[in-house]
Amino acid sequence: MSSVPVPASGDLAAFLAGHRRLFVLTGAGCSTASGIPDYRDADGGWKRAQPVTYQAFMGEEATRRRYWARSLVGWRRFGRALPNDAHHALRRLEEQERLTLLVTQNVDGLHQRAGSRRVVDLHGRLDQVRCMACERRFPRQDFQQRLLALNPDWAALDAADAPDGDADLDGHDFTGFAVPPCPHCGGVFKPDVVFFGENVPRERVQRAMQALDEADAMLVVGSSLMVFSGYRFAHAAARAGKPIAAVNLGRTRADPLLALKVERSCAEALAFLL
Repeated sequence: MSSVPVPASGDLAAFLAGHRRLFVLTGAGCSTASGIPDYRDADGGWKRAQPVTYQAFMGEEATRRRYWARSLVGWRRFGRALPNDAHHALRRLEEQERLTLLVTQNVDGLHQRAGSRRVVDLHGRLDQVRCMACERRFPRQDFQQRLLALNPDWAALDAADAPDGDADLDGHDFTGFAVPPCPHCGGVFKPDVVFFGENVPRERVQRAMQALDEADAMLVVGSSLMVFSGYRFAHAAARAGKPIAAVNLGRTRADPLLALKVERSCAEALAFLL
């Protein structure tokens, strides 16, 4: 695998100007200025307990009650989050026909709300719920109303936001929280996102890899790349000899592969595009 030494400083504007077909990968750091917390600290470690796994969510009713209770409280703000200047700057790159594709690890839909169209939601979208039995999908906002109707006493609760659109409700008793089943088949509802322990759909990875093949460079925005689902693209770019630039506050898993690293907030680093 080829690698490029990380320079002490670099010019992101010059990097982008020198590479006209960009494959862009974004992570949680892209959305922190929109009020959505990120997962990891500057060293790439977890800031809080690791998110719920697919196996626990599907296998334990208590885990589902806890998840949806936290989500009921957290969705009120998460669902109203607005794009920030980082999202708008990346939309500008698309308008300039500079992108082969924007792949986001985020589940907030903020790239699309900013106007980007060439987007793959690698880990899905939190604004949809999916029945795991009949595969029907419903808007998350509609599901929110069903949760509130069954659990009116939870409507007044408030708590600190967590990264996945939920809230920190540690210490609460979730045993009486009611989760509605699918109205069509009685199946289990799950957010239409990829949980830890669950595989990213193959067609999303294939589309992203094709776009990476067509690019002449890769830009990482706000991701530590600690999760393999995102790191795989940096690994593939390095093997293909494509230069990689990253904007991230703190360490990334791909640091040895980078041609350029900018340790500033995403909106600040990309401001020149606006």
